Amino acid sequence: MHAYPSIAALRKAYMSGRMTPESLIEQLTAQAAEEESYNIWITPPSLSFIQPYLDRLKDLPIENAPLWGIPFALKDNIDLAGVPTTAGCEAYSYIPEEHAAAAARLIEAGAVPIGKTNLDQFATGLVGTRSPYGETKNAWNADLISGGSSSGSAVSVAKGQALFSLGTDTAGSGRVPAALNNLVGWKSSLGAWPVSGIVPACASIDCLTVFTHTLEDAALVDFIIRGFEETDPWSRNTPELSEKQPQSYLLPETQPAFFGPFADKYRQAWEQTVTALERSGLPIEYVSVEFMETAASILYDGPLVAERWAELGGFADSHPGALLPVTEKVLRSGTNPDYTAAALFQAKHQLKAYTRKAEALLQNSVLIMPTAGGTWSRNEVRENPIQTNSDMGRYTNHCNLLELCAVSLPQPFADSRLPFGITLFSSQDNDSLLVGASREIQHCRRKEVTVAVCGLHMRGFALEEQMIAHEAYFVKETMSASSYKLVEIPGPPAKPGMIRSEKEGVPIALELWSMPLDQLGSFTSGIPSPLGIGKVELEDGTFTPGFICEAETADYGKDITSFGGWKAYQNSLISL
Repeated sequence: MHAYPSIAALRKAYMSGRMTPESLIEQLTAQAAEEESYNIWITPPSLSFIQPYLDRLKDLPIENAPLWGIPFALKDNIDLAGVPTTAGCEAYSYIPEEHAAAAARLIEAGAVPIGKTNLDQFATGLVGTRSPYGETKNAWNADLISGGSSSGSAVSVAKGQALFSLGTDTAGSGRVPAALNNLVGWKSSLGAWPVSGIVPACASIDCLTVFTHTLEDAALVDFIIRGFEETDPWSRNTPELSEKQPQSYLLPETQPAFFGPFADKYRQAWEQTVTALERSGLPIEYVSVEFMETAASILYDGPLVAERWAELGGFADSHPGALLPVTEKVLRSGTNPDYTAAALFQAKHQLKAYTRKAEALLQNSVLIMPTAGGTWSRNEVRENPIQTNSDMGRYTNHCNLLELCAVSLPQPFADSRLPFGITLFSSQDNDSLLVGASREIQHCRRKEVTVAVCGLHMRGFALEEQMIAHEAYFVKETMSASSYKLVEIPGPPAKPGMIRSEKEGVPIALELWSMPLDQLGSFTSGIPSPLGIGKVELEDGTFTPGFICEAETADYGKDITSFGGWKAYQNSLISL
């Protein structure tokens, strides 16, 4: 879905001369127009405002600018000078004279802002459907929600229209859409990143976030943005990000609740994650997290929701009809007469006690939970907008209330076109533990190997049971690079063979499976000639072990390249 998997890869392309910022922006602008139906943008990429940032690069040495020419998107509640900020409400729109502090720091480092992205109106939602600018579609399955409120920011990166993007996160808006679109979603400690120049939702707990494909890119953006900002009353001096190893990895002692039409798939994905962690040798402990669930409910089911009304109530009253009905319903809940000043202080005192409890629990530790317990179709959210949205925040709402930092990490897919993510939490100013823990978990995952299969070992075919027998599990569907032919090898049983062919090749449909490394040898030994396991190039330019075929097979095998995959070929036989 993305031509450049990391900032480092794009910088390498720039430095080698294989790509220029101008040509890349031209491509991205065209792509944004082609994928307009995803409703990613409110202000889409256009040279009318991008050109000055490109011109600036001519006098900025790439060696001195860690984000030189890197295109990034901004959620449309974050100011970019000269470009409207709407917060998802046209009547609220204004044109800022200055960049938000975080955006200014990125631009100073050479990054190129390319547009303002769609969001749940006034950052009030976790579903990505609460926008008059259209429902942002999931990058992997357009029927599903993208997650919110930073919906467009997440999908812009997942679809490859930006290399990274800024979102905001008050109750999970930078983590839920990351998990639903197979991205890293990084949320630093409160006050570590300046929030001046951002339309507030709940100013006391608002955070900026970044969506990336890799942890390394998230850490680089953190390095650029982190730091005290005089213009921001919420800004704090915080420790510089590094990499520290936690003493323990905490998992909830009771099975998390899962919801929605994919609850079983999400439960299985979580169980696979837990099993992998248990096998990893990492120091695992099981703990009670019920108090966090109680804290999460305080955000919208108590007087703290009045902070949203304090920020936006005046606008809502003076602009009747300007807000979406669901947005106004959420905001006006803050006017509940039961939410007295006394009730507010009672809630704050309760949260303070929970915060101290979380601090003690997470001392030198990280807590791992599902980022979300499920997802929904966009149609299901339309039919039940309040409960579906509430479900999406079960494992995110507590985070900022308890002054935690967090990162959502992509995991093996729960099913075809169904991303799944976990979130790592740590206590305030322990962001560096998240880096160390994330890399440890990635290292554990590297004890498994991804295998690309193109035929009888795919789901629903005769040899799928061999994958399961070798403890492999399905990760996702993907495509090879456009450099392979596909032939039918006579049976019994007939089976496909992928042959490298730079001149006659096309992308071939594949499935990626994850297999324990110690199972790969016995699996490979059972593969009959002319097939074997070699390096298969994927559509994103990376390589993974997978099925390949001896070149001479093309002399006697039936050429089925035009079908683009074994499944499509088999379907064509059925229809005859």
